[in-house]
Amino acid sequence: MKKLICMILISALILSLAACGAPAVSNNDNSSAEPSPAPVSNNTAPANDAPADDKIGSKALIVYFSRTGEQYTVGVIDKGNTAIVAEMIAEKTGADLFEILPKEDHYPMTYKELTDVAKKEQNEKARPAYAKAVPDLSGYDTIFIGAPVWWGDWPMIMYTFFEQNTKALEGKKLVPFSTHEGSGLSGFDKKLASSCPGSTVLKGQAIRGNDCQNRQDSVRKTVNDWLEGLGY
Repeated sequence: MKKLICMILISALILSLAACGAPAVSNNDNSSAEPSPAPVSNNTAPANDAPADDKIGSKALIVYFSRTGEQYTVGVIDKGNTAIVAEMIAEKTGADLFEILPKEDHYPMTYKELTDVAKKEQNEKARPAYAKAVPDLSGYDTIFIGAPVWWGDWPMIMYTFFEQNTKALEGKKLVPFSTHEGSGLSGFDKKLASSCPGSTVLKGQAIRGNDCQNRQDSVRKTVNDWLEGLGY
């Protein structure tokens, strides 16, 4: 009997020691008998994550003519009023910029002489040449077009642009803007529609040149409000 009790105790002791030697299973162990899934390539972009520039008609261009030198009510400036507005439009819309620069810049830097030259060009219906090649307009859906008001009209160099690109502007949305000191938009929209009959002219905006130089926060708000009204 004593031998039987000893044998039972010895057997119980052996089983207890075997259990103590087993490795503990951590609750954090992520190992699995299943094979690991194949890695997903990082080069696969979501279907709705295409760059905006790849979407048809998503790009806009800003074409503008601007002058420095002596300007009415603001004195001598080193950055043109229209250039300031053009850059604000670009900041809001992401549009590209193209500045119309005269091929032969005979425009005086003094205000009185500049107005005389501008009037002479208007009377002669001049079409001054511009220096740089125009970007390929086929890649743009909307084109903003801006200039200072000269004698109640677009500067004649802008008509050079309109007439040389009439076909390329067909089907585009054209958005005029002006800088002035009391003339407002001065019929820029109607004259643009007349010059580019195959295009759609949207609501334009006029900005005082003095404000461009001295009240830029106010101008930026005006520009942003206008652009938001156009859907930007």
